[in-house]
Amino acid sequence: MPRTHLLLVTTPVPGSGNRGSTKDLEIYGGSQHQSVSQDQSLTIWLDRTSGSGFKSTKPFRSGYFGASIKLQPGYTAGVITSFYLSNSEAHPGHHDEVDIEFLGTTPGKPYTLQTNVYIRGSGDGRIIGREIKFHLWFDPTADFHKYAILWNPTEIIFFVDDVPIRRYPKKSVSSFPMRPMWAYGSIWDASSWATEDGKYKADYSYQPFVARYTQFVLSGCSAYASPRCHPVSVSPSGSTGLSYQQTSAMQWTQRNYMVYNYCSDPKRDHSLTPECWA
Repeated sequence: MPRTHLLLVTTPVPGSGNRGSTKDLEIYGGSQHQSVSQDQSLTIWLDRTSGSGFKSTKPFRSGYFGASIKLQPGYTAGVITSFYLSNSEAHPGHHDEVDIEFLGTTPGKPYTLQTNVYIRGSGDGRIIGREIKFHLWFDPTADFHKYAILWNPTEIIFFVDDVPIRRYPKKSVSSFPMRPMWAYGSIWDASSWATEDGKYKADYSYQPFVARYTQFVLSGCSAYASPRCHPVSVSPSGSTGLSYQQTSAMQWTQRNYMVYNYCSDPKRDHSLTPECWA
């Protein structure tokens, strides 16, 4: 199917206009591989000596988390640029994570945006990933674009430029993150799997590999907020669930741009992912 420009227009979700800044973030590795500009944009990079990362200064129990990101063009195979939620430091070995990851690529091929959710690590020695992957309807290296995660007690929604691309509803306590998480961003070498299942590795003759972040949004109920703090709604109207317009936009992007869905993968053991049974 030929790719067309996105015609569906969505309105920003609640919380998406409450911008944070790099003052709400702290260094998470690779302090010599990041810089902050006067407009509060953040640049991080990877070379053969180190990657780099940042995290929010406080954990959240729900909220809307986003950033505008510009990726590096050219050869970036093996390199992951990410924006995600995690509590790996609080719960090592059995943590929760909600990922937006850009899988590095080779010239002439599009970036793949991978979304993922996993809960309490693995328990049985396996990481049970729930990957859904997309190609984008624009060139993510040409300009900044908004990428966001909305997490509330009933669902997780992934957004690109305010367009919902994936909804992960709460089916059970065992398959949904319920513990506080921090927001993170990072750039790192994942040559063993990132690009075409590890076929192409990071090539440091192209270093440094650079990612730029700006217009941070960290809006929601922190782990220290009053129990009366209300989680962010998905719909612009404040109602429960996606609006009709948002649902239509999500269906359109999935029909045209989704390139992998773990629930449709015959190689996966779907007894471990009961949300796929419906």
